[in-house]
This record gives sequence, structure tokens and C-alpha cells, in this order.
Amino acid sequence: MKNRVLYTEARLASWMQRQFSPRDEVGASLVEYVLLVTLIAVAAIGALVALSGSLNSTINKVTGDINSITTTTVP
Repeated sequence: MKNRVLYTEARLASWMQRQFSPRDEVGASLVEYVLLVTLIAVAAIGALVALSGSLNSTINKVTGDINSITTTTVP
């Protein structure tokens, strides 16, 4: 019985060492996070540039509508 407990403890210790020991490729490094943030920023800027014309015309239309409403109100 004692040998079986020792064997189980040895296997458990070996498993825990494999699971919790530091590895070479654990998680993302700072460089990978910087590349990911850069990619997101480039995509956001590209979307803003692509949509700037339609956004500008929409803002101008809304501004004109607001101005026409405020100037035509009855006191």
C-alpha cells in the first residue's frame, strides 16, 4: 500500500511540474501586443479616412437641418 501511495505522489508531482513549470512560449509577449494595437490603430484610421467624405456630408446636412429648425421657429 505504501508503494502505491508513493507511486501516486510521484506521478502527481511529475504532472504538476509539467503543468506549472515555465515554458518558452507562454502567453503573448510585449512585441505581439504592440503589433496588435498598431494593427487595430491602422484599421481604425483607414476606416475613418475611407468614411470621411460621407461623414463630412452627413455632419453638414445635420448642421444645416438644425440651423433651419432654429431659424424658422415661431417665438
